[in-house]
Amino acid sequence: MSEAVKLYGMVPDHLKVRQSRILLDSLEVMTDIGFHEFEVGAPQRLLVTVELWLDDLTPPEDDDHASAWNYDYLRTEVIRLAMERRYNLQETLVHAIFQRVAASRGVRALRVKSVKPDIYDDAKGVGVEIASFAGAHP
Repeated sequence: MSEAVKLYGMVPDHLKVRQSRILLDSLEVMTDIGFHEFEVGAPQRLLVTVELWLDDLTPPEDDDHASAWNYDYLRTEVIRLAMERRYNLQETLVHAIFQRVAASRGVRALRVKSVKPDIYDDAKGVGVEIASFAGAHP
């Protein structure tokens, strides 16, 4: 059994890591959301995506989970926020998720998106996206 070889100094400068991102992609949650009378009290499927860019670009040297961002925590917080109350608007839920994640240590930039996939037959979904930056990425 051999250990992984670390190639210090072998990667050209133009290929060095310039950003590190955690992605929770299209987490499916059931939540009581919507302002139409037929939506109130009838939980709907919502797909939530959270992208967070990290301050620290270096991977954990020890390959220990305790040194990395906790994906389980991120997932659990999104589910908790989606289920803890009813929402009239996707905007309200997305901002709540944004505020919670933005308050976490080490987050440099953040984007949160929600999509209701079951609203229109002729569309994949309708949703809301907010970010801490302008443009496609920070």
